Amino acid sequence: MAHANAAAQAASSSKTGRNLPAAIVVGLALLAAVLAGLFVWPLGFVLVGTAAGVLGVWEVFRALQTRRTNIPIVPVLVGAVAIPISAFFGGQEAQLFVLIAAAAAVLLWQSLERAEGAVTNVVGGVFVLLWIPFLVGFAVLPLHDTGLPAPPLGLWPGLTVPRSVLQLVVTLLLVVANDTFGYIVGASLGKHPMAPKISPKKSWEGFAGSVAGAVVIGVLGTVFLLGRPWWVGVILAVAMVGAATSGDLAESMVKRELGIKDMSSILPGHGGMMDRLDSLLFGVPVAYILFSLLPSA
Repeated sequence: MAHANAAAQAASSSKTGRNLPAAIVVGLALLAAVLAGLFVWPLGFVLVGTAAGVLGVWEVFRALQTRRTNIPIVPVLVGAVAIPISAFFGGQEAQLFVLIAAAAAVLLWQSLERAEGAVTNVVGGVFVLLWIPFLVGFAVLPLHDTGLPAPPLGLWPGLTVPRSVLQLVVTLLLVVANDTFGYIVGASLGKHPMAPKISPKKSWEGFAGSVAGAVVIGVLGTVFLLGRPWWVGVILAVAMVGAATSGDLAESMVKRELGIKDMSSILPGHGGMMDRLDSLLFGVPVAYILFSLLPSA
C-alpha cells in the first residue's frame, strides 16, 4: 500500500519535482483572481497585487536572515503597501516619490537600530524595495493610465475595460505563456542548460518553447484584444520572454547564493510567492515601456 501511494505521488509530480496537479490548480486560481480584478473590480486587482508583493517581501526578508542580513522590515513592508497604491492613485510620479520616501525611511530606521551590519541591512532593504514593490507598481500603472478623471474604486464606468488595462491583460498572458510553454517543452525535451551554475533545470529547449508559445499568444492578443498589427505581438512576445527569463534567473541566482530551493512553501506546487512573481517583476516594466513606444494601430 505504501509503495502504491509513493508511485501515485511520483506520477503526480513533475520531472522537476513539483506536484503538477497542485501547481495547475493554484496557477489557475491565481490567474482567475487577477483577471477578475482587471475586468471587473480594478481596486481588487491592486489589492491582490499589493498582497502578493507584501508576501514576496516577507519571503525575501526571511531568506536573507539565513545569511544574517536583517533588513529594516517595517519600512520595507510599509513601502510594499504604499508604492503600488500610490501608482494606482497618483501614477509614475507618485510611485517614484513613495519609493524614495521608503528608501529614506529604511536608512532612518536602521540608524535607530544597532550599528552592526548597518550598511548591509540598508542596501538589502533598498534592494528589496526596488526588486519587488517598485516593479509591482508597473503592473498597477496601466490602471491609472486609463484616461479616466480618477481611478475607480468600484466597477469600471460603463463596464468598459480601458485599452491600457487590456494591454496589461496581454502582458500577463504572455508571462503565463512563457512559464507554461517553457515548462512543458523544457520538462520533456530539455537537454542543454542555459545557466547550469544558476538554474540547471532551465534549458535552451524550454526557452525555445517559451518563445514559440508566447509568439502565438502575443499575436492573438494584440490582434483580437488590442487591434494592433500582428508583428507588434511578435516583438512583445520575444521581449517578454527575454525579460521573464531574466527575472527567473535573477531569483534563482539569489536563492542559490542563499542556499535555498524555494523562497517558501506557501503555494502548493509552486513554492513561494516570489517563485511566481519572479518572471512578472521583470516582464511588466518591459511591456509597459514597449506599449508606450510601439504604434497603437
